Amino acid sequence: MLPAQRQARIIQQLQENGFVEISQLSAQFGADRSTIRRDLQELALRGLVRRTRGGALAGPASGHADIPYAVKRIEHTPEKQAIGRHAAALVRDSEAVLLDSGSTTLQVALALRQRPDISVVTNDLNIAMCLAESPRIQLIVTGGILLESVYTLVGPRTVEELRKLHVDRAFLGADAIHHEAGITNVTFVEVEVKRAMIAAAREVVVVADSSKFEHRALALVCGLEEIDLVLTDNGLDPEIRRLYGDRLECVALDTAGHAAQLEGPVHWARRPQARELQVAAGRPLR
Repeated sequence: MLPAQRQARIIQQLQENGFVEISQLSAQFGADRSTIRRDLQELALRGLVRRTRGGALAGPASGHADIPYAVKRIEHTPEKQAIGRHAAALVRDSEAVLLDSGSTTLQVALALRQRPDISVVTNDLNIAMCLAESPRIQLIVTGGILLESVYTLVGPRTVEELRKLHVDRAFLGADAIHHEAGITNVTFVEVEVKRAMIAAAREVVVVADSSKFEHRALALVCGLEEIDLVLTDNGLDPEIRRLYGDRLECVALDTAGHAAQLEGPVHWARRPQARELQVAAGRPLR
């Protein structure tokens, strides 16, 4: 097989799976690992892949393939933990919150586990399992169709149930954030769910590590004007920070890798309408 043919097959697999491993590609193509590494390096120079230890992720020009959850969960973990702790600190007693699916929103859930007297609605099965044994949290899991690779419930039923809710805050994940393009996602299938979460919430917080910024993905979720706060880590370039103004807050890490203080105050652009908690699937949130 010619190098160009092999590289085309690699890109095809990235578009389908979001991640490839050198060992797997070596066995599949009957090529030495050094050959596969050279292929990946060439593709990386063209912006088609992003190299990782032992493999590669889909790059900006590769077709915006989704990344498997197992890969997302181990990337930028200290940053996501810091963001999760600060996001959880925004939740007040007796509030109801929505947690979107994702590895960063999972960190929000982990930080909320010991909080008493709050209600959490989610379409993420990993988050549901995380909170299932927290006796003082009222957990509500939406219905829907399972996206197995990311443990997420989506579809018309999910959207319908979310439209019955009014919550204090929604914490959304993002595949990409751009100061002009707004919040975008690699696939269309989750967009309507995210839109329903935004509509259900009095305040909307996007939680995403700094690697997501100034990128665009395939499907538009919303413009930045629909977001009250974007919470990220302090690895974001200062020049990029200025593009987002007061709606952006950066979390600093201390020398031990734990979350330190927010860099600047939290600015809430409250929505004018006050909403009362309503009923989800025939039962009150609280």
